Amino acid sequence: MHVREGTAVEVALPIRSRLRQRAAAEPVPLDVLYEDDALIAVNKPAGMVVHPSFRNPSGTLLNGVLWRVRDRKDIRPGLVSRLDKDTSGVVVVALSPGVHARIQRDVHAARVTKEYLAIVRGTPQPLEGRISLPLRRDPADRRRVIADPAGVPSETTYSVIARGDGYSLVGCRLGTGRTHQIRVHLASTGSPVAGDLTYGSPDSIISRQALHAWRFTFPHPRSREIVKIEAPLPRDICCAWRDPLQLHLLPPDVSCNT
Repeated sequence: MHVREGTAVEVALPIRSRLRQRAAAEPVPLDVLYEDDALIAVNKPAGMVVHPSFRNPSGTLLNGVLWRVRDRKDIRPGLVSRLDKDTSGVVVVALSPGVHARIQRDVHAARVTKEYLAIVRGTPQPLEGRISLPLRRDPADRRRVIADPAGVPSETTYSVIARGDGYSLVGCRLGTGRTHQIRVHLASTGSPVAGDLTYGSPDSIISRQALHAWRFTFPHPRSREIVKIEAPLPRDICCAWRDPLQLHLLPPDVSCNT
């Protein structure tokens, strides 16, 4: 598009950040895994949006957190971790800017560990390793992320926990926290996350991507004691793992919501 001299141009500013700042307290049910005066950790179900946006202005996890702490006047929550709508598991919310900043410093200093569990099609080779592929938004479709040498450095460590008939259970640990990172990295091995419609294909064993934020380990921003927050696998992933795989092959420290 060419703009001629003297042409009036109207610019619409993004409203996403304004919506997020104006998030209202709403009685959204939450499965709280951990809570103190500094932060809250929630077990997010698949299908729940984390924060308000243009398409989802209400009914989000952040709306529910604001309702839960509605009697505290000093609250200014900030998301420490974010998950895609159809990814389940641990989401940590700091209740003040200072707490949020301290945890982010720990993230950058590699003192925070984020672990995921995924059911993938086939079996990644080798059975364990580190995927280091730069990622960027797909210029042809901004909803997608692609591996590209011009992208930002991204690293995922993975390990195959168990194998079954055409599927594997894989544990992943984030070295960086890019959008769709695990989904794109696992797809790059030829073993996409089961049910991932963006980077894989529909799957008969589950109706959404079989990805779960299982464990978040970090030094508490105030006491500096190590906190380990775990979210049990949700029913749909447990059922997908039971058939055609075997539930008893789950690691002993992984529990299932059955």
